[in-house]
Amino acid sequence: MEQPRNTQSSKLSPLPAFIFMSRWLQLPLYLGLILAQCVYVFHFWVELKDLIGAALGNEAALEHIFHAVAVGNTVPTKLNETTIMLVVLGLIDVVMISNLLIMVIVGGYETFVSRMHLEGHPDQPEWLSHVNASVLKTKLAMAIVGISSIHLLKTFINAKEYDEKVLVAQTAIHIVFLLSTMAIAYTDNLMTRTQHLTKPH
Repeated sequence: MEQPRNTQSSKLSPLPAFIFMSRWLQLPLYLGLILAQCVYVFHFWVELKDLIGAALGNEAALEHIFHAVAVGNTVPTKLNETTIMLVVLGLIDVVMISNLLIMVIVGGYETFVSRMHLEGHPDQPEWLSHVNASVLKTKLAMAIVGISSIHLLKTFINAKEYDEKVLVAQTAIHIVFLLSTMAIAYTDNLMTRTQHLTKPH
C-alpha cells in the first residue's frame, strides 16, 4: 500500500522559503490597524460622553455636539430628535468602520500571513471558518455599502442643507458601491460553482 505523502516533512529551498517568509512583512500593517482601532474606540467614547453630557445640559458638551452635526454654516441651536439621531448615526458609523477593521485584521492575517488556529474556540467568528481572499473581499464590499448607507442617511436627514447636485452625487456613489458589491458576490458565486463542477467526484 502506498504511504501518504508527508507534505510537512518536505522543506522549501532557500529562495521560495525567503519569498514565502516575506508574508510576515504584513504583520506591522495589521498591528497598525489595531492601533487605528484603538483610536476609533477612544473617539466613540468621547462622542458618547458628549452626547450624554449634552442630554444632561452640559454647555460644553452641547457646543461640541452642535458643531459635530453642523452642515456648512448651519449650526443647530437645541438638542432635538434630529440632532440626537445624527450623533447616534455617527456612533453607528464608527462601529461599522470598527467592524470593517476587525474583518481586515483577523481575516487578512488568517488569509495572508498565518493560521490563528481558532477551530473550536467559542468566540471564533462564523465567517472565519470558511474565509479566503474571495470571501473576505465580498464581506469588505458589503461593509463598505453599509458605511455608505449610514453616510447617505445622514445626508438625507439634512437634505435641505445640501445642494441637489451633492444629493444626486452621493446617491450615485452609493449605487455604484451597491452594484460593485453585487458584481463581486455574483463573480464569487460563479467561481465557486465552476470549481464545484470541475472538481473530480
